[in-house]
Amino acid sequence: MTDLVSPRIAGLQPSPTIAVGKAAQELRRQGVDVVDFGPGEPDFDTPWPVRTEAIRALEEGETHYAPSRGIPALRTAITGKLARENGLHYEPDEILVTPGAKQAVLEAVFATTMPGDEVILFDPSWGSYDAIARLAGAVPVHVPLRADFTIDPERVRAALTPRSRLMIVGTPNNPSGHVLTARELDILAGVAEERNLVLISDEIYERIAYPGVRVVSPASLPALRGRTVTINGFSKAYAMTGWRLGYAAAPLPLVEAMLKVHEHSVTTATTFVQLAGIEALNGSQEPIHAMVEEFTRRRGLIVEGLQALPGVSIVPPQGTFYAFPDVSGTGLTGTELAHHLLQAGVAVTPGAGFGEGWDTHIRLSFATSEERIREGLKRMAGVLQGETAGTI
Repeated sequence: MTDLVSPRIAGLQPSPTIAVGKAAQELRRQGVDVVDFGPGEPDFDTPWPVRTEAIRALEEGETHYAPSRGIPALRTAITGKLARENGLHYEPDEILVTPGAKQAVLEAVFATTMPGDEVILFDPSWGSYDAIARLAGAVPVHVPLRADFTIDPERVRAALTPRSRLMIVGTPNNPSGHVLTARELDILAGVAEERNLVLISDEIYERIAYPGVRVVSPASLPALRGRTVTINGFSKAYAMTGWRLGYAAAPLPLVEAMLKVHEHSVTTATTFVQLAGIEALNGSQEPIHAMVEEFTRRRGLIVEGLQALPGVSIVPPQGTFYAFPDVSGTGLTGTELAHHLLQAGVAVTPGAGFGEGWDTHIRLSFATSEERIREGLKRMAGVLQGETAGTI
């Protein structure tokens, strides 16, 4: 009955990270001990004051529809956060609260593109950008980044056509952990102005940045303020992945367009979750600092461990909780190595899931304990030493 399915949907590829998670779960169901480097979520609990506020809201009956734009007090808290931390100044009506940042990306793409419009993506990048563009009937155009994950302006200009409409960037980037530099921001601003493009800036990982790294929101550049949709949320910074709470900030005409998509799809974000979000933004930020300190220790451990593996090299991530090493020196593709590692009880995501030309890499999430990281690295060393000996 596949003829009943839209070709647009049939042609979409499943999420590579979810696929890795399913494979790891199946092995665990069979009794296999798996070191899972796949998860895209912090291994921390949501801070207790945030949970307490949700409980209070539930006990007080806050279970009805919220305003479709989002609860006013939350939108005000978001504007305060953006002004305080990102140098972005918006009115509450320029904020749209969504059930997760992914939904905000989808609404922004649907609101700004027509079928056939081209969406510039910088690979390696999160696989859902491509899928969302295709869902909207747009055409994803993949621009490969340099080996150090920076933008090559010549490659960008070579990819532009009269159908170019939108660019999507993530800073810090998933999967590489790269943070956009001042030079890259200038490139984006110049191209966007010259070609009248919209920019979606996905900043969901911006609170997870390492010492000496400063994350700059593209919309803080005057040339980009009027044409950028800044997207963020609570999943990564506050360990609230399961709560599904995100937001977009943009000039009012863009927000109004996104609101139409929002109201005709998800209607609103969950009421008691939004009230908990207010507590997350306005309460103590110490849990974030403690989490980032722990991720910093793990980052050092995994980067050192990967650099010691034969045939593996890595550009250390500047943000996120991902490592994206180049494994081409092993003589295996990322997909092949991921297969061998899974047989050894280590789950990683092949780089091909983040761009067609990146099967030279694998992604490892270090959102797991130091003990498990050490065990995973040990197993990886065993697999790669076997490859060197020709026993794989």
